[in-house]
Amino acid sequence: DGSFAAYDVAENVHRNHILHTSTVPASLDQDLQQEAIFVTRRIADVLNYVGVLGVEFFAGGDVLLFNEFAPRVHNSGHWTMDACLVSQFEQHIRAVAGWPLGVASRHSDAVMTNLIGADADAWQTIAGEAGTAVHLYGKAETRPGRKMGHVNRLLRPV
Repeated sequence: DGSFAAYDVAENVHRNHILHTSTVPASLDQDLQQEAIFVTRRIADVLNYVGVLGVEFFAGGDVLLFNEFAPRVHNSGHWTMDACLVSQFEQHIRAVAGWPLGVASRHSDAVMTNLIGADADAWQTIAGEAGTAVHLYGKAETRPGRKMGHVNRLLRPV
């Protein structure tokens, strides 16, 4: 129905060309965050897109450079599973099913860390940390460079 809701801009760090962490709130200037949301909405509107749309920018000084978009839920939004009342996954279903969109605000600051390869072997230790949620993907074989799961660390309530 043309409704739009934006999650907070996440700040991503990559290692070996794989997303390592997504942190909210991002340290990016508020004006640039608002510009990112504005551009994202324009992309969705022009494409008549329905559903969650992940858009990646590079920030250089006071300029945003568009990199790519993913027309789906995205690994960089996995923090929403534990830091928001309505996750990106639920929001996507709400949108494509024609339900009202949920509130996209977060209740906690968070850091999502991908568990790559053998990182996932430490899941029990990580799960014992306060304010931490471990999400394993059920993959039978651990391989270097393979996303095996992720962990969301809630830092503090907003």
